[in-house]
Amino acid sequence: MEKLRIVFMGTPEFAVGILDTIIKNNYNIVGVITAADKPAGRGQKIKYSAVKEYALENNLILLQPTNLKDESFLEKLKVLNANLQIVVAFRMLPEVVWKMPKFGTFNLHASLLPNYRGAAPINWAIINGDTKTGVTTFFIDDKIDTGAMILSSETAIASDENAGQLHDRLMQLGSETVLETLALIEKGKVTTIIQKENIKIKTAYKLNKENCKIDWTKSAIEIYNLIRGLSPYPSAWCFISDKNEEWNVKIHEAIMTLEEHNYAIGSLICSKKEIKIAVKDGFIQVLTIQFPGKKKMSIGELLNGINFSDEARAY
Repeated sequence: MEKLRIVFMGTPEFAVGILDTIIKNNYNIVGVITAADKPAGRGQKIKYSAVKEYALENNLILLQPTNLKDESFLEKLKVLNANLQIVVAFRMLPEVVWKMPKFGTFNLHASLLPNYRGAAPINWAIINGDTKTGVTTFFIDDKIDTGAMILSSETAIASDENAGQLHDRLMQLGSETVLETLALIEKGKVTTIIQKENIKIKTAYKLNKENCKIDWTKSAIEIYNLIRGLSPYPSAWCFISDKNEEWNVKIHEAIMTLEEHNYAIGSLICSKKEIKIAVKDGFIQVLTIQFPGKKKMSIGELLNGINFSDEARAY
C-alpha cells in the first residue's frame, strides 16, 4: 500500500486535538492549511488560529490562503504532493482542492450525519435537548457536510453536560474515528454510505446574537438547554433591568427547578446567596453570570456588590 502523505486543514482547538493525534500515531503530515490571521479583541491585535500555533510549535509546513482558488495557493498545494487531505472545522473547499489528492479528501464532523450539518453541531445538539450525538467521517463533495459517510461513532449526552465538556469528549472520539478511517484508507478497505435526505434532518445553524438570546417565555428545560448548549462560548445572554438601570448579561451556568408559582415571567427572586428567574413552569437558578466589561462571577460574588429590588426583571 502506498504511504499516506497528508495535508491537514483546520482552524480551532477542536482541529488541533485531531492533528496532534494523527502526528503522534506516526502519520506523515506534509502540510497544514489554516485560516489567515485576523485582528481580535478590544485591542484588535493579530490573532493566530489554534492550528497555526500548533503548526509553528511543531515545525510543520503552513499555508494560510485567503482565496482557495488562487493559482499561487493551488501551485503550493500541488508541490506538497499529498495523496490524502483531512479537513476538521475549516471551510468549504472548491472542487479543484478536494479532488486534488489520489485518495480524496475526508472531513471529520462533530455530529451523527446527516443531522447537524453546519457550523455549530455540538451546541445545537445540546440546545435541542438531544440525548446522543457523535462524530462522522465522510468524503467531501460540492455541498456542505453531505458527502458519502465512511465511519460514525456515537456517544450519550449527559443531562447536565455543557458544550465545552461535550466538545472535549468529541475531540477524543473524533481522534479515534479519524485513526480508524486512516487505517481503512491505508488498507484499501473503505466502504461508504450515501447520506439520506429527509425533512426531519436537524441543522446546526451558525450562532449569532439573535439565536443566543434567552427567551424567558419558553419552558425551563428549553432555557436550561440553551444556557448549557452555549457554555462556555459564545454564552447565552439577556437583559436584566432594575429601577432605571439595564444590563446586557451573559449567563454561563444555571440549574432549573420545575415548580408552580405566581411570579411574573422574568421576575428575579433574590436572597443573600442566590438568584432565581421565574419562567412559566418553574425557575432558572443562575450560578455564574457576566456583566458588561466584567469577568464572569458566581452569584455569591455578584450579590456582594449589588442589591436587586423587587422590580428587577430579566427579558
